[in-house]
Amino acid sequence: MAYKRQIDRLPIIPKDAKEFNVTCHYCIVGCGYKAYTWPTNKQGGTAADQNKFGVDLAKQQGADTPNWYAPSMYNIVRQNGEDMHIVIKPDQDCVVNSGLGSVRGARIAEMSYSQARNTQLQRLTDPMVWRYGQMQPTGWEDALDLVARVTVAVINDMGEDGLFVSAYDHGGAGGGYENTWGTGKLYFGAMKVKNIRIHNRPAYNSEVHATRDMGVGELNNCYEDAELADTIVAVGTNALETQTNYFLNHWVPNLRGSSVDKKKAEFGAEPVDRGRIIVVDPRRTVTINACEAEAGKDGVMHLAVNSGTDLILFNAWLTYIASKGWIDKAFIDASTKNFDKARTANNVSLDEAARVTGLTADQIRQSAEWIAQPKSGNARRRTMFAYEKGLIWGNDNYRTNAALVNLALATGNVGRPGGGCVRMGGHQEGYSRPSDAHVGRPAAYVDKLLMEGKGGVHHIWGCDHYKTTLNAFKFKQTYKRRTDMVKDAMMTASYGDRAAMVNAIVDAIKKGGLFAVDVDIVPTKIGEACHVWLPAATSGEANLTSMNGERRMRLTEKYMDPPGQAMPDSLIAARIANHMERVLHEQGKGKYADQFKGFNWKTEEDAFMDGYHGHEKGGEFVTYERLRVMGNNGFQEPATAFRDGKIVGTKRLFADGKFNSKDGKATFMETQWRGLQAAGKEEERKKWPFLINNGRANVVWQSAYLDQKNEFVMDRMPYPFIQMNPQDMADLKLNQGDLVEVYNDNGSTQAMVYPTASAKRKQTFMLFGYPTGVVGNVVSAGVNEFIVPNYKQTWGGIRKIADAPEGVKHLSFKSDEYTA
Repeated sequence: MAYKRQIDRLPIIPKDAKEFNVTCHYCIVGCGYKAYTWPTNKQGGTAADQNKFGVDLAKQQGADTPNWYAPSMYNIVRQNGEDMHIVIKPDQDCVVNSGLGSVRGARIAEMSYSQARNTQLQRLTDPMVWRYGQMQPTGWEDALDLVARVTVAVINDMGEDGLFVSAYDHGGAGGGYENTWGTGKLYFGAMKVKNIRIHNRPAYNSEVHATRDMGVGELNNCYEDAELADTIVAVGTNALETQTNYFLNHWVPNLRGSSVDKKKAEFGAEPVDRGRIIVVDPRRTVTINACEAEAGKDGVMHLAVNSGTDLILFNAWLTYIASKGWIDKAFIDASTKNFDKARTANNVSLDEAARVTGLTADQIRQSAEWIAQPKSGNARRRTMFAYEKGLIWGNDNYRTNAALVNLALATGNVGRPGGGCVRMGGHQEGYSRPSDAHVGRPAAYVDKLLMEGKGGVHHIWGCDHYKTTLNAFKFKQTYKRRTDMVKDAMMTASYGDRAAMVNAIVDAIKKGGLFAVDVDIVPTKIGEACHVWLPAATSGEANLTSMNGERRMRLTEKYMDPPGQAMPDSLIAARIANHMERVLHEQGKGKYADQFKGFNWKTEEDAFMDGYHGHEKGGEFVTYERLRVMGNNGFQEPATAFRDGKIVGTKRLFADGKFNSKDGKATFMETQWRGLQAAGKEEERKKWPFLINNGRANVVWQSAYLDQKNEFVMDRMPYPFIQMNPQDMADLKLNQGDLVEVYNDNGSTQAMVYPTASAKRKQTFMLFGYPTGVVGNVVSAGVNEFIVPNYKQTWGGIRKIADAPEGVKHLSFKSDEYTA
């Protein structure tokens, strides 16, 4: 496959090009980039004083030179209404990525909206409403008046529980502190909405309830700790695939041994060596392969546990380590509580854990030694524990998360260099909202309530449940039926007669219908069922603050115009509030209307100052101007001071041994093993032959929301892959690229077969959240007690649909693994 970007030359960035700080908005790593813009009627020259690089470009540059950029890093965009060249290239001075660019971040420029170069033309440019049997463009005032009037009418009839909301809680992909504050102030400040869910789960809750309940915030270390660790324990995370430059820039130097000097400088006389890694994952991933290539097989331990059995492994580790006396007793006594109680409750023998996990007792014993056996001179081993969706979306989420944190606390590996017990993350973070205490715990299972006919109006912000929810097959059937009822009703009234239109909608709602409003940057699958689309601006089209996986906060500066009438989510939320305030005053509900005051923001900076600057810990030290000065290295939250022209941050949390609890102590938790916890999972495992594991891929980010019209991605992956063992393929008479149906009692979906020699028999891995084959269709409604979904433990059947179609025949199905 050869991908052509239809460009044969690139202009040289002139010396006087404008420069902007940019944080990649795709994944939690938050690589630093620089955006350069200049008029389309000029370019720089090869002489050092004629280009932004300040070098003689007439001479051959070195292989690792920063003095270049790729076609994917170039575009022509609008800036203040004028066409401008733009280059967005990695920032070699950013400590996160040191000039590295991922297949996602290095394409920010070509993934920008450009009428001049026909990129991302599917972007929403105008508000749209359901009119004359289809979505039609309109103005903001018209669209927001309809949204406000229907929303108020539903609240008048059902109370605020009649308003359902789906809203992201992340910082990347256009979220940020500005936009989470805007939506949060609307739904948790002006209102007290209870029926609200988050973008990738069906309730408003934490993915990591347990670690927070224990007093241990989940992003507690820094990326440098991956370089300083003696051992990295990676659980359910495929870091090369999904946190690429964190892995390459910080894990690999340790595995290669090139961070030994940094360790010596940090730890003095303490014995140091190259790092080792333990990976807990049912399947062999490209990360495991890469670790073996970099560290050698003797430095890597892959624990291929039976799917969903991580919990009993962690308990066995704790039991064995405690029995050997390899715990940090001084730390436990000073900074924690309930250790003895948890140790007794969670006691598991090596043999019992081996029986359940499918490992050997020797594997569990040796991995425990790698984690906690003292080094020479009785120096304590420094171990970093990293986990992600394989644990978070896995079996018995709450207890499994707690069991891993127990281990990190017992070995004294929270708050110290080379340690940490941290989630690896998906999007960046940018959460700033008023208290959500009114939502309750457990929070409402919103998708289930929608399927049961509850609610009358649904506001959706940057979510696509059709692609990224569990029980998706049945959810889509119900959702479409309910929203179609309203569409049919809207056809009975003249759009110009607002009162008649609102009455028609409300009558349909009373019969079981649902009025849906979708705020997004592109048309989505769930958006097709909605009645109003509101076009949002994304990162770079507005100023946006966020923090990455080491709490490094930066400002991505606005470097281009949003398409058409699109505006930042924070300002959309403010204008919805303004219109609801007006409509409520019209109806004589002045007291309620007054709750919607305080949204007189003109810019996204106004929202930031109202939210983060005014309410978050250390926020009083943080302003846009100070963040601009800090550049792409920013500061690590929370801010503690502003000194010598810089924001002072926090390198590691809990370095003082004080945790997030009233008494400052972390709490060990009882985490007994109880098998497959979610309802129906054990029966499903017994009934169906194949494990349908699922997750993300490097070239596709999240739900492919920007990739659906992108030739580079869709040509490579017209259908979601499903990795299968070649022997299983032979049994089913399948060839590479064939289309198969994946099915079970929950529903069915389709995928493209990808032969994978390293896959275990009867274990598959399918791309998650892809528009041409949604794995959520076959994921049951099973959740834990806090409504956290179990996407990972899903079983089903597989049957052939068709030979590889024409759009697949040109693809390579080579192994993704690389050699050193």
